[in-house]
Amino acid sequence: MRIAGRPLPVVGRARMYVCGITPYDTTHLGHAATFVWADVAARVLRHLGVEVEVCRNVTDVDDVLDAAAARIGARPDSFAAVQQFRFDQDMGALGVRRPAHEPRAHTHVPQVVTLAAALLEVGAAYRRGGTVWFRGADVPARAGLDLHTAGALASEFGQYFGHDAAEHPADVPLWREAQPGEAAWPSPWGEGRPGWHAECAAMALTTLGPALDLHAGGADLRFPHHAYESAMAEALTGVRPFARAWMHVGTVRVGGVKMAKSTGNLVLVSDLAADHPAAALRLLLVDRLWAQEWDYTPDAPAAAGARLERLYSAAARGARDDGSAAAGAVMAALLDDLDVPAALAVAEEAGGAAARLALSVLGLT
Repeated sequence: MRIAGRPLPVVGRARMYVCGITPYDTTHLGHAATFVWADVAARVLRHLGVEVEVCRNVTDVDDVLDAAAARIGARPDSFAAVQQFRFDQDMGALGVRRPAHEPRAHTHVPQVVTLAAALLEVGAAYRRGGTVWFRGADVPARAGLDLHTAGALASEFGQYFGHDAAEHPADVPLWREAQPGEAAWPSPWGEGRPGWHAECAAMALTTLGPALDLHAGGADLRFPHHAYESAMAEALTGVRPFARAWMHVGTVRVGGVKMAKSTGNLVLVSDLAADHPAAALRLLLVDRLWAQEWDYTPDAPAAAGARLERLYSAAARGARDDGSAAAGAVMAALLDDLDVPAALAVAEEAGGAAARLALSVLGLT
């Protein structure tokens, strides 16, 4: 199997970490694209006989979540639980298999403390008051970015970058001193909260160990989140690379603008599911190259539904031969960087077993 143009040989077992949601709003297509694509990757590997162990985290300790809960006068934990329930419903409707592990940030605060203490011990971090900073001077360059561009990307997430208390502009908190009114946890450095990147590093290390076979997440998380998460893990364990392959799923846009709550252009899965079959919505998300950015249009769900009906019709008709060559071509396309459009083109043309195979492996039945 090839991912991002590189071979990903796997023997027997694959460990996949999927960056999950911060549960402060219900699922929009931008969220769903990442999780459906990760599910497709796992299904293809399972079809090859590989045991895939999926870990999809929940970032339920986050400033944005706290602010959203405060706006409606709810406790952050109860607010997150409601949003998580809605997310699980959406994932079930889209045919996304439940992960083997679903760690939550609030249950892994002790592991973040352990991570921060260990990085202090090896000299990859330092303390300023109640905050523990990760030495990140080389992280932007490792991500192929200059410092100015890195800072601009980090600012989109409201992240600490260029902070006055840091030794270097690219240093980020592993653990930060809590502000008045914030939820806080005990640590050797006083009451505080985990840093965002440290949360994922701690959850991935705790659940899947020092290295991953495949790490999936939205393209917008490439920097700063994934860059710092992997740098922290590698500084702790000495195992490189932290992830053998990365799936940075292409951004979903509306009119050229990234779909996001901040822009008010969300298209919710639950709203679309009221009028369109869930399998058509799944096809809408995957009938393209996974790294490709794309624009959602109101006619797209209906077009996906029509394509799905053609595939069902193709699956129902008999092929001119035993279909083994066409079925092999379907799998060859999926193994070549999950080329779903190529696989579906073969399936629709050949019909029969090839179409049934494509529908089954892609979770469209």
